[in-house]
Amino acid sequence: MTAVLTQAPTHAHTRILAMGAARGENAVPNDDIVGPINSSDEWIRQRTGMVTRRRANAETSAADLAIAAAKEAVSKAGIDPSEIGVVLCATISNMQQSPSIAAVVADAIGATPAAAYDLNAACAGYCYAVAQADALIRAGAAKYSVVIGAEKLSDLIDPTDRSISFLLADGAGAAVIGPSDTPGISATQWGSDGSKAGLVGMNATLTQFRDGETAWPTLRQEGPSVFRWAVFDMVKVAKKALEGAGITADDLAAFVPHQANGRIIDEFTKQLALPDHVKVGRDVETTGNTSAGSIPLAVHRLLDENPELSGGLLLQIGFGAGLVYAAQVVRLP
Repeated sequence: MTAVLTQAPTHAHTRILAMGAARGENAVPNDDIVGPINSSDEWIRQRTGMVTRRRANAETSAADLAIAAAKEAVSKAGIDPSEIGVVLCATISNMQQSPSIAAVVADAIGATPAAAYDLNAACAGYCYAVAQADALIRAGAAKYSVVIGAEKLSDLIDPTDRSISFLLADGAGAAVIGPSDTPGISATQWGSDGSKAGLVGMNATLTQFRDGETAWPTLRQEGPSVFRWAVFDMVKVAKKALEGAGITADDLAAFVPHQANGRIIDEFTKQLALPDHVKVGRDVETTGNTSAGSIPLAVHRLLDENPELSGGLLLQIGFGAGLVYAAQVVRLP
């Protein structure tokens, strides 16, 4: 007789229950960083819309930021941490590659023995992690998941680099995702194009640094090429996410793209022809570009400043090094 395997009970739908956030301790205005790049406050504002960026103290790690954001999200969700089945952390800036930030967070929030792992999808990492948490919960692999985007990008900056250094910042955003009676997370539109991997990313490897062949690896980008890709190709992905969710832009309460820079956000909003009532996340102006942390941080701020958005539909899209991208529609907690 053939044995029949037992499977875990599944959940038909999921949704985001609560958000948490942690930003670097220090607000760093444009004037503090323009010297090494031979620039000006006016130049940065015109090109990026940025006024300040948040950067952490030297002793603060990406894991510290992730823990703070996760604790807030779990507290707001009002769930027992022992019911968290999986912790996912999207990051490119864990300076201690092992253990994972996610495992450290799981212990810190009382979620042991939850499954825990990090994922690297750069600025699309949070949306990738939301897609995974949604699938894992609906498959019965977990009841609740904590999803975090956490970065300390100031560890990966060359202060003299004019391509990206002035954009980058430190912070973490977190979400608690759990079962729902109705759909709260749409199908994710995601993908990659490794043929363009050279457009943005690290300028050297750690082994090259170890062997004395290069200075400490830092982030670089080909700005014009990344801009064109973001505002033209990624708009198509965002539109597919709306179509896949069975809604139109008129149904949205909010739109939060990756906080790459203000010009990209402005052009993105224009290309999507968003109605006036749709609130657009612009956390980049005072927080900066925190890669995997940027979308949850911007969503957290939007909800704090506009509590009436609660329960509305949000289109979110991340895109970055790889090149990778992901977009989905979610119902705001």
